[in-house]
Amino acid sequence: VQLQASGGGLVQAGDSLRLSCAASGRTSSNYVMGWFRRAPGKEREVVGRITPSDNTFYADSVKDRFTISRDDARITVYLQMNNLKPEDTAVYYCAARYEGGSEYTYWGQGTLVTVSS
Repeated sequence: VQLQASGGGLVQAGDSLRLSCAASGRTSSNYVMGWFRRAPGKEREVVGRITPSDNTFYADSVKDRFTISRDDARITVYLQMNNLKPEDTAVYYCAARYEGGSEYTYWGQGTLVTVSS
């Protein structure tokens, strides 16, 4: 599976942005799709994930502001980010793993989100 993340950019605090993660040629249905981010000078952290049955999980830092969803074709996974804060500035990555697995096997290339104050 090849993943292509897109949608990053420069926004102001309080703005919204939607990131996309397209799985090339395959449905994302069979995978747990995760979003991660790495802020400058920090380690990568989990943002959230969506399971094949569309259950979602979010990190406390983004809960109630970010939403993960899939398109009807179940090829693209979205990360809707609302009320962005400067501390959300990071390179965002999407990744996929089998539901029974513990490691994310497939990774997208990352897309930069910069939130100015």
